[in-house]
Amino acid sequence: MKHNAKSIRPFIGAKDFEQSRNFYRDLGFEEVTLGDSMSVFKTGDLAFYLQKAYVKDWIDNTMIFMEVDDVSRFYNELLELDLPAKYENVKLTAIRDESWGRECFLHDPSGILWHFGSFY
Repeated sequence: MKHNAKSIRPFIGAKDFEQSRNFYRDLGFEEVTLGDSMSVFKTGDLAFYLQKAYVKDWIDNTMIFMEVDDVSRFYNELLELDLPAKYENVKLTAIRDESWGRECFLHDPSGILWHFGSFY
């Protein structure tokens, strides 16, 4: 099978939809509102859908990996945003060096775990 895919857009949920919308805008994503209960957030050619939907087991097991060009720079920019001070339950974890590359972690207000990393 030959894939001519142009994008993959995951759907993620939000415990507090408005708070999560604000969080992702603060994180630098561009929001396109699709209705009262869904938005698409974009950066460059990448995007994901945020839904006004919360299922604890689903959210607690959602992880997204976003490859960035420079983890150190990206992490420092995250530090400058100080999102954990602005949003309850947001946690930023320092860069880890792994055998495959480097990454840092950010939990969104609902608990979704973002991995921001680059490969060697």
